[in-house]
Amino acid sequence: MKKYIVLSLALMLCLFSFAQKKEIKTAEKAIKSNNFADAKAALQSAEALMSAMDEKTKAKFYFLKGQALYANGTGNDLDISEALNSFKMLKEVEEKSGKKTYTAQASEIKLNMGNAFIKKASDAYEQKNYIVASANFERAYRVSTSDTLYLYNSASVAVLGKKYDTALKIYDELMALGYTGITMEYYATDVETGKEQSFQNKQLRSFSIQGGSHKDVRDVKTKSKVGEIAKNIALIYVELGDNDKAIEAIEKAKAISPNDFNLLVSEANIRYKIGDKEKYKELIAEALRIEPNNVDLVFNLGVMAADDDDVETAKKYYNMAIDLDPKYTKAKMNMAALLLSQEQKIIDEMNALGSSAADDLKYDELKNSRQQLYKDAIPYLSSTLELEPNNLSAAKTLMNIYSAIDDMPNYKAMKAKVEELESKN
Repeated sequence: MKKYIVLSLALMLCLFSFAQKKEIKTAEKAIKSNNFADAKAALQSAEALMSAMDEKTKAKFYFLKGQALYANGTGNDLDISEALNSFKMLKEVEEKSGKKTYTAQASEIKLNMGNAFIKKASDAYEQKNYIVASANFERAYRVSTSDTLYLYNSASVAVLGKKYDTALKIYDELMALGYTGITMEYYATDVETGKEQSFQNKQLRSFSIQGGSHKDVRDVKTKSKVGEIAKNIALIYVELGDNDKAIEAIEKAKAISPNDFNLLVSEANIRYKIGDKEKYKELIAEALRIEPNNVDLVFNLGVMAADDDDVETAKKYYNMAIDLDPKYTKAKMNMAALLLSQEQKIIDEMNALGSSAADDLKYDELKNSRQQLYKDAIPYLSSTLELEPNNLSAAKTLMNIYSAIDDMPNYKAMKAKVEELESKN
């Protein structure tokens, strides 16, 4: 009786094996014909017999399942995720067995998958279809988890698409991975053109140096993206109305990178956004101690002072910004606007005067002060227009000023300039 039972079990196992091979062969044939629906159906039947598969059959099963689910890029999100998992299982099975029959082919398919995802992501991004771009950048990362830049791109693009939940999930993953975004960039000067050129890696640059086509190597370490990630997380929470979590996100990032200049600026911007102006000023001042010549920060302090109607402090910071960068037109335009904003006070005071001799004298003084405001604003606007010849706002303001001070030659010249610029729009 025992021999009969053993024989029956062996016969059953043979039937299982036959069924597995039949379904796997059907799936393989369907994949070659791009009939992925039939392939998935056959593999689903084969999977029910997984417990009886040997290592070689399991490897082939996972290899085919990955292809069937990917479906040459037409699979849905769930299928593609499962396809990548199947290729992962294939790798584990073949590493365990020591026989890598399908691993190389799977790696080639994954490479094609990755390239396809990157192209889809890039195309979608160009079309401002940020949700599709984000999904495909994440897929590219899942194909090759060493390329964390794609995961970072996925989160950044998700923010643009207002998919905040997706962005937060990915940012959390990046922070858990210890992602900083710091990379080394490799440069060398082209001997023939004299221009500096970047290289994908150090080895490629070495080949060019050895070949004599390049010289003067230079390595540049990129800045950490931890600050930018923290800023984006915080801004998402601000957008969602959770200011406490926004500040908490910044604090966590500062614990990782305490001396990060970008983090200081990011926190300052968050504080400003939630109305904490005093903390904003404090953080900007701290950032300026690290980068005292940062013209943008100096300019921002001028904007803050102007918002608080602190005219003299605003002037001080705008002039500091212009001294740091004589081509910084934002400060010049703001300085002109600040000067002209004082006109209304003068007009109100003029209108409040009576008709006495003393009032007439005061009126003339105020009129001169008003004229002087116009004249003080002219150099800032003229300089802006020299640096930005198409700045219509600067041209219009100058035209109005020349009219107000009765400078007809300059008024006519500026009027022609305004008409020229308006005709281009």
